[in-house]
Amino acid sequence: SLIQIQRVFGGKVDPERAERAKRKDMELMISQNLSARAQSGELGGEARVVVTEKRITLNLGEGILFASGETELKPGAGDVLRVITGDMLSAKNEIRVEGHTDNVPVGKRGRWRSNWELSMARAYSVIKKLEELGVSPERISGVGYGEYRPAAKNDSIEGRAANRRIEVSLLREE
Repeated sequence: SLIQIQRVFGGKVDPERAERAKRKDMELMISQNLSARAQSGELGGEARVVVTEKRITLNLGEGILFASGETELKPGAGDVLRVITGDMLSAKNEIRVEGHTDNVPVGKRGRWRSNWELSMARAYSVIKKLEELGVSPERISGVGYGEYRPAAKNDSIEGRAANRRIEVSLLREE
């Protein structure tokens, strides 16, 4: 808005300020698009968007991308990630993929020795898919938090379900 006012009144527009304003507008558009898609159910019933000063995060419940205890993306997961990348490719911001689990031990029968390993493997599966969909690897980072950053208490079925998630964040420029 300030830039438009400056132009109307013949003021000189600071190129840095104009670029920052353009990035902020792009971030706002992306957050609005992702929120609308999450609310419409287009990203699965367990998707929600959280916007903070530092990031725009799409929280995807386990059931959207993975079967229980698995790290291979479900057949429909590529479609969800394609929608997400369509919005995120328009920005140059960095993207962080975070894997989270509940605190139920994975047990000896599975491939993973811990929830931490499971969360990292899931984050990596999402990263590989984002790369396949055209996101530059230089923009992507990943982390697995296992059970150590819960979104809810692990003392109920609902709480554990909320904790089993992947978060894809567009990191906001400062």
